[in-house]
Amino acid sequence: MVAWSKPQVDTDLTASRITHHEGVSSMQHRTQSADVVVIGGGLAGVSAAVAAARLGSRVSLVTNRPVLGGNSSSEVRVWVVGATAHGHQRFARETGIMGELFLENQYRNPEGNPFYWDQTVLDLVRAEPNVQLHLNTDVRIVTMAEPTGEESSEGPRIASVTGWTMGSEIETEFVAPVFIDCTGDGLVGHLAGATSRIGREGRAEHGEPWAPEVADDELLGSSIFFYTKDTGRPERFVAPDIARDIRDTPILTNRIIRTGDNGCNYWWIEWGGELDTVAENEQIRDELWSVVFGIWDYIKNSGEFDADTLTLEWVGSIPGKREYRRLLGDHTLTQNDLLDQVDFEDTVAFGGWSIDLHPVEGVYAETAGAQQRFSNGTYGIPFRSLYSRDVGNLLFAGRNISASHVAFGSTRVMATCATQGQAVGTAAALIARDGLTPRGLAGDALPLLQRTLLREDAPVIGVTVDDPDDLAPRATVSASSALAGISTLEHLGDGERFALDRDVAILVPVAPTLDQITLLVDAARDTTLHVELWSAGKRQNAVPVEHLLDGSVEVAAGTGVPATVRFGWTPDVEQNAVVVVRANPDVSLLLTDGHPYGLLVLTARHASDEVFDDHIPEEQDQAILDWNARKLRGRSVALTVGGGTTAYRPERVLDGYQRPYGGPHLWSSERLDEGRDLVAEPEVLSLRWDGPVDVASVRIVFNDDVDADLINLHHHRTDFEAVPELVAAYRLEARPAGAAEGTWTVLAEVEGNRHRHRIHDVEPVRIDALRLVVTATNGSPYVSVASVKVFEQPSGRTTRPRRARPLR
Repeated sequence: MVAWSKPQVDTDLTASRITHHEGVSSMQHRTQSADVVVIGGGLAGVSAAVAAARLGSRVSLVTNRPVLGGNSSSEVRVWVVGATAHGHQRFARETGIMGELFLENQYRNPEGNPFYWDQTVLDLVRAEPNVQLHLNTDVRIVTMAEPTGEESSEGPRIASVTGWTMGSEIETEFVAPVFIDCTGDGLVGHLAGATSRIGREGRAEHGEPWAPEVADDELLGSSIFFYTKDTGRPERFVAPDIARDIRDTPILTNRIIRTGDNGCNYWWIEWGGELDTVAENEQIRDELWSVVFGIWDYIKNSGEFDADTLTLEWVGSIPGKREYRRLLGDHTLTQNDLLDQVDFEDTVAFGGWSIDLHPVEGVYAETAGAQQRFSNGTYGIPFRSLYSRDVGNLLFAGRNISASHVAFGSTRVMATCATQGQAVGTAAALIARDGLTPRGLAGDALPLLQRTLLREDAPVIGVTVDDPDDLAPRATVSASSALAGISTLEHLGDGERFALDRDVAILVPVAPTLDQITLLVDAARDTTLHVELWSAGKRQNAVPVEHLLDGSVEVAAGTGVPATVRFGWTPDVEQNAVVVVRANPDVSLLLTDGHPYGLLVLTARHASDEVFDDHIPEEQDQAILDWNARKLRGRSVALTVGGGTTAYRPERVLDGYQRPYGGPHLWSSERLDEGRDLVAEPEVLSLRWDGPVDVASVRIVFNDDVDADLINLHHHRTDFEAVPELVAAYRLEARPAGAAEGTWTVLAEVEGNRHRHRIHDVEPVRIDALRLVVTATNGSPYVSVASVKVFEQPSGRTTRPRRARPLR
């Protein structure tokens, strides 16, 4: 709760120039100078502004809406989805700023209230003193810098943008050396003369199988949603004149209407793809309203539904746009880049949502509401797709990045847009600080950008860059305990079984060798169990892609029979293996209530499985859909992996990955004994240097289980306030240089932690050892830490702390 004080006048703006005409004051004109100007207050713009501000840039965040969050806000109410793809992709949830929002919303807003989400996003921005927020401010003018005759190949530069603040009669000119277009529609880039594209490319342009033969202007349409509630008493509905009789449309034939659906469950209420989604926005809104009220009229008055006590609680007024301009950079992402999971040298963000394209006719289409195709895991997004190829100081993030129409079908979703936003916000701060250009940062200065992203725990996968300022790699790391083998037997529960009526796949970290695997099974009769070893292909994947070895084991009839298959496989590089246990009607697998982190059990698609979304036909031969992780999420089968493992050693906190990538990449303690008092007997991670080091800042990245699919609104509820794997209470202690063994000084102490990335700036101290003393988790029986970084200089962060717990 914020204590009241007299509001302060904003003195960061230059003096307003107020002109008078016949005694009446007219529009105020003012100028604001910043290091970075971000236009657009969706999740891409919010992430960009916060990222730049945390690196010391003065940021102007300008948006034409009264709330932040863009399509995710209470004005539109679209679910924030991203690389997890509603749980289809594994270990794919976004970290960084988007990850902070997911975790904070999970704590504050587990029921998915859209107004609570608005405030979660707003609080994130207002916690940054370096951000000047301008709501309700519509940028309409872009002023280019005057030519000097010394322009380089980078192209012309933006000097300022000017916006009009509705309700305040204020016109503000925003001046900065760097600008970020997060408008979604690419408006700033368009006004600056940046090359852009609207519509679909022809197939030959990028060789994309899903592109049309000939380029056209077709787009994805816009949507308006509605919420309902049950009042407990009869409620009548008199349809407004705008309501369309949906019995005269293809809707009832091709779409499924249910009274329990709300908001983004009706994602298929979409229209406008055959129009200019900007120029015809008003027409599109009216048509969408006619559909919404027509659907509700049908629910209430057709007699087909039990809806007597239902009423409309909310109907959107602003179409949620999906597509308009795409600004072109030095690289255009394509369908092939995504499905082939191309490893870009300049990867700065990632995605994993399907390529998700909709029929141009939208809700009136005679075909399914969407066509989707998944990559086998996450894919990288290169920095070269996030800046203009011909405007020298313009970056962008969101649905307007440099991607083909087909690739945009995946990169457009909001959590993925936020990862791009953090990347360009970080880039903009470095450009402004060091006098660089976007193209220059993509060249020789690329390690600086990626190093900074990793230091900030930004959402990148598979990227490691040495950080010369980090003192931790010079230390020797040890721990009070470490998981040395992979077994789930300590998690055996009440004897529940899983009938092997389908294939089952087990994702196993291999570091360095997979010698053998032993399963506990029940067998109705003597039988042969067939087991195969597969590679996941890319290290970020968690599905069987390439067949490696076959194995089998004779199983005698009985209960809890051990079945051991030997593989003796040592890969060239540490990675996940997928052990596929083929279906056998005579066999059941014993289930467990938990497992070490990084182990995962997938079940093969079965004819009896429910379709995930009735409006989307599931294409065949997609490993992500063929293998389901949701059925047994949080559980495992009873198994032991022979040969031991180095996957959880303490030194993993120094390997630079900070999240799963061909293995868990974290330190994990041994399983904690039930009832163990961690306060009295803590788990300890220690770093010791050969000589004294000066320390002023320590960054810790805890394991927040990026396999858990979190969401901002009501798609599903996850039953915890804080991720159980997160460390909940800890002390950071240092041993002064030269002090006796056992002499420790407390640098920081935290209780009630629910955050992944913790930064502790401390009074400078000379030490020769540092230790993290963990006294509680949020429920996990393992203590796990992904990264520790130690610096001689403070972080420079000025973020205001959030209240740890609600008032009681």
